[in-house]
Amino acid sequence: MEDFKGGGGLSDAMGTLIVNVARGDATERRSERFEVPAYESQTVLDVVSWIQQNADPTLSYRFACRVGMCGSCAMMVNGVPRWTCRTHVQKVAKGGALQIAPLRNLPVIKDLVVDMDPFFDKWVAAKAVHHPSRGRAEPMAEIAPDEPGRVTASAGIECINCAICYAACDTVSGSPDYLGPAALQRAWTLVNDAKDGARDAILDAVSGQGGCHNCHSMGSCTTHCPNDLDPLSAIAGLKRETMRKALRRA
Repeated sequence: MEDFKGGGGLSDAMGTLIVNVARGDATERRSERFEVPAYESQTVLDVVSWIQQNADPTLSYRFACRVGMCGSCAMMVNGVPRWTCRTHVQKVAKGGALQIAPLRNLPVIKDLVVDMDPFFDKWVAAKAVHHPSRGRAEPMAEIAPDEPGRVTASAGIECINCAICYAACDTVSGSPDYLGPAALQRAWTLVNDAKDGARDAILDAVSGQGGCHNCHSMGSCTTHCPNDLDPLSAIAGLKRETMRKALRRA
């Protein structure tokens, strides 16, 4: 079988990349150095794939679509969380070198693979799943696309659960019980969705310990979101609505 070349199938290397990859599991971590051929239009995922296919077949990592649709390939690249399939080496390599590590703020399973369970557990804790307001036998609610709540809800629906924002969040790093930007953004989407029947329950879920008021508004989530979503504004919306709800109860 022909060796994987990366860079759109080009066969002529343009030099050598020095790539340091985080290895090991949660109990024992180390950095391992690889020399990887550099190619034009090469992505970081191409680099990781080359290492696994040509240098060390035991390297563990995740990927699926390779075209920025699934988010499975998210990793830390030179200290920044990124989709590796959409990150071109020429834009991020520093002096011909790369540092590749698993996503921050999540338990490491092996090498570049993290355990996503804590991330999704927080979606459940935030009640960030759809709660139907009508039964299957009832007609579907008709909502105009320009209805204000629909517009607000639509702003966050392109989230693909890649956990880039979660890895970027310093509040998650310092407060492990914090629900995180993705779960809170999804909660805000549902709070504004007229088809969701649990608005008050969602606001209660995100207003307590580890909820929206733990956010320090540093904005790393919005800065690093590959889909250009704005979790920071969504969290600000939750802060306003939870305060309004608390004042109505007082």
